[in-house]
Order: sequence, then structure tokens, then C-alpha cells
Amino acid sequence: MINYIVVAVVSYLIGSINFSVIFTKKLAGFDVREKGSGNAGTTNVLRTAGKGLALLTLICDILKGVAAVLVALLVKKMIEADEFTGAILVQIAGVFVVLGHTFPIFFKFKGGKGVATALGVILMVNWEIGLICLVFALILMILSRMVSLGSLAAAILFPILCMFTDVHYLVGGKEAHFAYIIFGIIMAVLVVFNHRENIKRLAEGTENKISFKKEK
Repeated sequence: MINYIVVAVVSYLIGSINFSVIFTKKLAGFDVREKGSGNAGTTNVLRTAGKGLALLTLICDILKGVAAVLVALLVKKMIEADEFTGAILVQIAGVFVVLGHTFPIFFKFKGGKGVATALGVILMVNWEIGLICLVFALILMILSRMVSLGSLAAAILFPILCMFTDVHYLVGGKEAHFAYIIFGIIMAVLVVFNHRENIKRLAEGTENKISFKKEK
């Protein structure tokens, strides 16, 4: 049990490092949460601080997910855990790094929506499923010019794909197939919950469309 707690706490703390706030404060002279949509995520950085900082934020947020999974793998190796236990450690890391990004303890619990961080986790957990979700999201984003639509669709697709495959998982695979399905559902619920305002705007036809021009 202590190993699960350690992974959860460390992953949450990693997720709580909000690069969008750090970069906009240090490099753009403002807090991204005080401009645009008020969200501390890549899309709002793009709108308010430009493509350079947005790309930097995106990469760092993805790497948070990667780092959390690596912590779980390190703990697995240290305790010489079996495949099922290793899979649970990785899943705990994935959930808590996204929770940290959404509710960062270092930034008054006001963070982003966790999509990029979740992507980093999914690509590590199962590269094949991760790539399918990424391509699916990008196609929808390009066609609709709405980041939220692509993010939501990919999040929902993730657990569905988990249901139909037990291969290419970083750890566990067949031994933890059902656990990965539950993990996929939890990750999807987190992303959907974080996009609740976007869902309302999508239903009303008023959702913001992406622009590569910095807002004044």
C-alpha cells in the first residue's frame, strides 16, 4: 500500500508543476490564468502568448505524464513487483499526475485540463493506442478548429480501444487488461469533467475555435 501512496503523491506533485503559469509569468510578464479563457493550459497560452510558448508548454506538459510513469516503473523495479502490480502503479501515476495538473497544489489548485499530460501518460502506457488517439484528435481539431472537440473525442476513444486490445502495454498487458479498461474510463471521465464548460458551449454552438494569432 505504501508504494501506491508514494507513486500517487510524487505523481501529483509532478502534475502540480504548471508550466503554462511559470512560462507566461517569467517570459511573457503575465499569468495566463488572468487572460483569455482563464485556463492554465496550452490552448490559452497559444491565444495569449503565442506559438513559441505554447509549444514549449505542450512539450513540458506531455513530459510530466512521461515522468510520472517513469516514477511508477522505478518503484516497480525497486520492490520487484509482478506485472499486475506494476500496471496498477503505472495507472495510479497516470491518474494522479492529471489530477495534479488540474488541481495544482503549487498554484492554488487552479490548473489546466490535463489533455497534454494525459497524452504523455497514454503514449507511455500503450504507444499504439496513444498514437491512434493522437491522430484521431488532430484530425478532428484540424477539421473543426476546436481543440476541445478533438480532446474529448480522443479521451472517450481511449477506454474503448483498451477494451479491444491487451497488447503493446508498457507493463501488465493481459495480466491487467480489465484494470486498464477501468483506468481508461477514469482518465476519460477526468478529461470530460475538465471540459464541462466546453461541452456546454459545444452544445450551444458557441465554442471557441483555434487561432494561431496571439490575442491582444
